[in-house]
Formats: sequence, C-alpha cells, structure tokens
Amino acid sequence: MDFIKKQLTELGMTEPSLGYFSSVIMIIFIALISMIANYIAKRLVLKAVHRIVSHNRFKWGHIVVQKKLFQRLSHLVPAIIIYYTAYIFPGYQALIEKAAMTYMIVIMITVLNALLNVFDDIYRTYEVSKIRPIKSYIQVAKIVLFIIGGIIVISSLVGQNPLIILSGLGALSAVLMLIFKDSILGLVAGVQLSSNDMVRVGDWIEMPKYNADGDVIDITLNTVKVMNFDKTITMIPSYALISDSFRNWRGMQVSGGRRIKRSIFIDISSIRFCDEEMVAEFEKIHYLTDYVTSKLKEIEAYNVEHQVNRESNVNGRQLTNIGVFREYIHQYLRHHPKINKDMTMIVRQLAPEDRGLPLEIYAFSNDTNWAVYENVQADIFDHIFAVASTFGLRAFQNPTGHDIVQLKENKEYVREY
Repeated sequence: MDFIKKQLTELGMTEPSLGYFSSVIMIIFIALISMIANYIAKRLVLKAVHRIVSHNRFKWGHIVVQKKLFQRLSHLVPAIIIYYTAYIFPGYQALIEKAAMTYMIVIMITVLNALLNVFDDIYRTYEVSKIRPIKSYIQVAKIVLFIIGGIIVISSLVGQNPLIILSGLGALSAVLMLIFKDSILGLVAGVQLSSNDMVRVGDWIEMPKYNADGDVIDITLNTVKVMNFDKTITMIPSYALISDSFRNWRGMQVSGGRRIKRSIFIDISSIRFCDEEMVAEFEKIHYLTDYVTSKLKEIEAYNVEHQVNRESNVNGRQLTNIGVFREYIHQYLRHHPKINKDMTMIVRQLAPEDRGLPLEIYAFSNDTNWAVYENVQADIFDHIFAVASTFGLRAFQNPTGHDIVQLKENKEYVREY
C-alpha cells in the first residue's frame, strides 16, 4: 500500500484522492491475485488431481470426481488470500476477516457435506448396502453438521464463543425436538429396521394402509420410497414400518419358490363311481397307469377279504372319478418342470360350497419372477380345465345368457317333436 501511495504521490496526486485511489488499486490487485490463484487451483491443480483420481483402479475415484469434492475445496484459495491481506485495510480489517472466515466456514460445510455424499455412494457400491443401508445415518450426520456449522458461522459474525450460543439452544430443546420430531422418529425407526433386518433396498413390500405394493428403492431418514408395480411412487414414513404392519415378500424370493394356491370348482352332480369303460380309459393315461393298476388290486383285495356284495356299487370300496382326477393332478404337478419338488405340494378337497366342490392346488413354482409365475399358474389351470371332461367331471359355472338361450331352444325342440 505504501508503495502505491508513493507512486501516486510522484504522479502529483494529493489527499484525499491519494488514499481513495490507492485503496481501489489495492483491491483490484488482490482481486486479480485471487482470480489467478483460483484459476491455477481449478485449471491446473484440480485437473491433475482429477486425472490421478480418475485413473485409480478403485471405483471411489469416479465418485469423488462426480461429487465435485475438490472443486468445492478449491474455493478456499481466494478466501485465504483475502483473509491474510485484510491487514492492508486497518479500518476494515476486522470486517474483512469476519467475512472471509465466514465464507471459509460455509465452504468447509459444503465440502464435508459432499464428503458424506461420497461415503454414501461408495458404500452403495457394496452388496452389504442393500442389507444395511446407511443413508439415514448420513442424513443425521448432515443435520448435525449444518447445526454446528450454523452455530460457528453465527458466533464468527457476532464475535461470541460458540459454546455460549450452544448453551442458549439447550433452553430451546423442546422446540428443537418438536421441529425435528420426524427426523428423531425416523432415526429410531431406521436403527430398528436395520438392526432387525426388517426391510432392505430391493425388497418387495406390501402396505395397504399407504397403498404401497412394490419394490423398495430408497431408505432415508424420514421416509421409505416404494416404486409400485404400476410405476407410481409411494412415500412411507420410516416409523410407520415399526408402528404398523406390512408384508415383506423377501422370504418368498429367497426361498426360490412362489406359492400357487387356487381352486377349481367341480360340479357335484358330475361326481360318480368309475365303471369299467372309464377305468380302461384311465389306464391309458401315462400318469395314471401305475396308480389305477395298484388301486384296483388294493380295492379287489379289500372287497374279497370283507366278502363285499358286488351287486351294488355302494358296497365296499370303489374308484371315483373325482379321486382319480385328484391323483392325476398330483402326478401332473410332480412331473411339471416349473414346480418346485422340494416344497409343499398338495391337491386337496375343501368344504363343498354353493358353487360346487373346491379342488385346491397348493404348490410352489420354482421361479419367483412374477411374469413366469403367472404363466406357470395359467398353464397348469389351462390343462386342468381342459382334461376335466376326460374324467367325466364338469367345472362349475353359474348360468349365463348362453345357457338360458340353449335351454329355451331345447324346450322349443321338444315341443316340435
């Protein structure tokens, strides 16, 4: 500053213009130095650092570059220059130093915030992140960071000890707890969800209360984001997964089998004993040959042993078309390539209803993919409905308009003849 004043004095400049112009020239000079330092930091040093990090064999190098961590750090260079040149302006030194220090604190907060994002993204590259997500903890750390950073900024501006401001906030703890109620509940819920392994990113969950039925795509401090199968997004409060009930389908996906539990309703009037002609036809069916042969021998031995009167089918034991049909379905499922043979497989009768006799298939497909599962289930019941008539059975169906038309036509035909 003295050198500039000396040069301006030699040019014939006098006070007060001398002090004014020397200050302006010094400000321009500091600004130029700051710009040059910022340019060097960003264009040269920053590019070199990015080149080194990008060619690193670890994945985190690209994440650091993407989050612009070093770029934010480079903003400290001009602030440091301004801070250490503040003594040139004695009248404004304290104000300049406060402004520069505040700016550096804000930059450090943004750098630490970016660093937390980098940690989160690096952690997400590992498989364990799906089991133990840390995004909620990262968000808690950010809240603490911004609170502490805000206290330091305020204390720097007002020239007070940060501990004094912090002690003042203690008196407002009730208000702070009210403001951060959702965050506190979310943090507690996040710890419980993570420690008990209740939900992970990628899990299929179902929560009717929130109209959620889809895959978990993100778990944050306050919410769990679910992409429903219709591609809509549902946001569920984290603590709701602790306080309310929800269904997690992960167990099904991990087990390798998806349950098929559906019934075909048989018209009860079509159920009857098997005659010789029906038995002969059943013996031709590949899945039933051994069953019918062994069953006939068993029935014959029983009837002979108990001296059953064969003149009535009611006496003794007889094959029924519904029993043979049930065994056929069971054998069909056993030989089906898409059915998991290591899991429960049952073909059972349920209690008769006004719609007929329910014959329920309870089995598991060996592919948990939704589309494949639906195709397997449809193929099985396509076949069952198609072969039911082979066993002399009719699937129950309420009368339709076609049935009424057919009945009317039959009545007219009878009248004519």
